[in-house]
Amino acid sequence: MVVNLAIDEGTEGTKGAAGDAPVSMARIMVALDQSDYANNAMKQATRLCTDTITGIHAYAARLHDRRFKQMEGGLPERYQRESEMEHQREVHEDLIGMGLGLISDSYHDAAETVSKAANVPFKRLSPEGKNYTCLISAMNRNEHDALFIGALGLGAVAGSTIGTVCERVVRRTNMDVFVAKDRRMNIGDGPIVVGMDGSPKSFGALMTALDIGKRLEVPVHVVAAYDPYYHYVAFNKISTVLDEEAGKVFRFKEQEQLHEELIDDGIAKIYQAHLNVAQTVAQDASVEIVTELLAGKPYQAIKKYVEKHGASLLVVGKTGVHADDGLDIGGNTENLLRMVPCHVWVGMVEYYPPSDVVAEETIMWSDEASEMINRAPEFVRGMARTGVIRQAQKEGHTFITTKFVEQVMSKMMPGGGGDRDAPQAQFERLKWAEDARTMLDGITDKQVRENIELRAEKSARRDAANVVSVEHIEPFMAESTRKPSIRERGGIEWRAASLARLQRVPESFRDQVETSIENFAKKRGLTVIDAAIEDDAFANARLAMCPEDRG
Repeated sequence: MVVNLAIDEGTEGTKGAAGDAPVSMARIMVALDQSDYANNAMKQATRLCTDTITGIHAYAARLHDRRFKQMEGGLPERYQRESEMEHQREVHEDLIGMGLGLISDSYHDAAETVSKAANVPFKRLSPEGKNYTCLISAMNRNEHDALFIGALGLGAVAGSTIGTVCERVVRRTNMDVFVAKDRRMNIGDGPIVVGMDGSPKSFGALMTALDIGKRLEVPVHVVAAYDPYYHYVAFNKISTVLDEEAGKVFRFKEQEQLHEELIDDGIAKIYQAHLNVAQTVAQDASVEIVTELLAGKPYQAIKKYVEKHGASLLVVGKTGVHADDGLDIGGNTENLLRMVPCHVWVGMVEYYPPSDVVAEETIMWSDEASEMINRAPEFVRGMARTGVIRQAQKEGHTFITTKFVEQVMSKMMPGGGGDRDAPQAQFERLKWAEDARTMLDGITDKQVRENIELRAEKSARRDAANVVSVEHIEPFMAESTRKPSIRERGGIEWRAASLARLQRVPESFRDQVETSIENFAKKRGLTVIDAAIEDDAFANARLAMCPEDRG
């Protein structure tokens, strides 16, 4: 991962591409469709708006007119007479001309009632056209500061996570967007969580979250997540295809050692540094925050944190540290938007912490030190540069030398580079405990199984363990599904340990036992199967087969 907080030439103060952080709440636009999600978005907007709310509802009159004309030939026989068809056309034109407008007005009337109750002025927008294109057009006029929209609309069905209008708008937005993911939850029913990756947009998200938390008296948590397992998986895969000669050319063991030390120590320190900077920013804003460094796939780790702490709002930057100019939305933000149960704030405003701004403007590099840092692989260069700058600032240096770079790098990557002439041996795989191996073997998807196997081994290595145990594989099992079709149909979730027990059942009986346990759980209104439920199900089955045991 590359972390580079360098300021682009011409950037002043805290100015970002989409405005200053925290985002202004003066002119909020709310997408209306009278769904529960949109209504809650309207409610939350009235709690935060400082000036005027503008409701917007688009109705596609021309689309409906075109659709009716396309259906004319397929109407029942009684409508096929010329006089009747002309009459139906007049009726439909009235419906399109006035009916859709009246529906739109009714949506605005309901929203205005909510706005007036909160003493917030209300304006109306009722453009004609495709809903998401009208929303984007209104946003592009730069007459509003933020958009509030429901995650789902009137077309929501069971299993939906994000509606097409919401998704299309968020991808194309040029401003901050609040997405109401719950129909009744208020901001403040749980803490506000901020996803921090060191990018200007993540710091902009932090500033917005601090402002909301301060105004609504809601605690703010800031989390940074990094994945120490990915490179271990990648290098194991590479090791299976490199022959001895290619390994020497690639200097595989040296590269592998660099990654191990850098990922385990360097990136963890950099992301902890982001949290430390966030702590300072929050103190300057007179807000106390809770910070935590998370290990794992970022969106999965943040999702688990949100669920564990019952968050009411997750605030994240639309794009992160890996973004290029053509990226519409970051992968972690997109996944979190779909997966978390709480409201999501997708931020566009940017903020540059003063400490980093000062460091970039005041710290000088010797030519030799600059050359040394530029010899680092491109994917770690920005992170290494940031680490050196922050350490220089901490120690009070304003001029960076090669010796100082070496000192910082030795702390970030303890152990040195290793012997480049050493034999390029394959990875030595760890042994597995029987119950852990049984759990792993229960994953039918080969690719998922191999990925989890390597991540569990990496977890064991981080614990300095010689054997992979259940505790090393369990955190990753939650993201896998052994037989998704059965559980998706029944809405049943199996605990990892229960899946492992199920694998001990002979394969010829396993599906029957699984179905029996799930049916047992469903009859009792349960959605999670753990060891206790399994025991009850087995006991119930024994009683059914041997009723004399009841006595």
